[in-house]
Amino acid sequence: MNLKLIREIGRTQRLDILTALKRRGPMTVRELAACFQMSYMGIKQHCLDLEKEGYLDTWRRPSRAGRPEMLYRLTDRALGFFPGGQHALSLEVLDAVQQMYGPAAPTKMLFGIFAHRTEAWRKKMPAAAVGLEERAECLVGMREEEGFMSEVQREETPADGREVAGSRALRIVEYHSPMEELLRRFPILARLEREMFERVLGCAVRREEETQPGFYRCTFYLG
Repeated sequence: MNLKLIREIGRTQRLDILTALKRRGPMTVRELAACFQMSYMGIKQHCLDLEKEGYLDTWRRPSRAGRPEMLYRLTDRALGFFPGGQHALSLEVLDAVQQMYGPAAPTKMLFGIFAHRTEAWRKKMPAAAVGLEERAECLVGMREEEGFMSEVQREETPADGREVAGSRALRIVEYHSPMEELLRRFPILARLEREMFERVLGCAVRREEETQPGFYRCTFYLG
């Protein structure tokens, strides 16, 4: 995270609020208060301070009954708390390659980069990680080292004990990607990322991405 911004923001609770909004997307003050088991007014004051400092803004979500709800969401400035990689330099390099060698050149370069990264991750995978869940946990650790915000999730069996198809499916959920800007410019990266997961984990992978202002979530369904 950006240490300069962390010093600016001060209180730990404020950083927790930003992290919660990064993981869950826009939330109301009441939802945030329930999340942190804090008072409504305590959370509200933090949100007002963060909004004043330019880290949050608000938008209104239509409600089926009554007035629209006001939600807080992250601004572009708040995204500076989360690692962004070398977007500007990477984009400049890819643009230069395209100008020099033609429109297909950036894709060829990205294929080569991802092939190299895939082999590097496969070599780093511990030999003891034989189960899919173990391999997924190791992959998440490697992603975290590169600035992603990732976690492994397993859907639980229903309370009545019945096994439902897909009910115990593994998935990796990422709430932040240092490649987010690159993904927008070069959509082929989504395919390359999915294929890299498949080769490293040794299973089929389905990738679903959800984005909106101040929010990013990418889910990799495994197996």
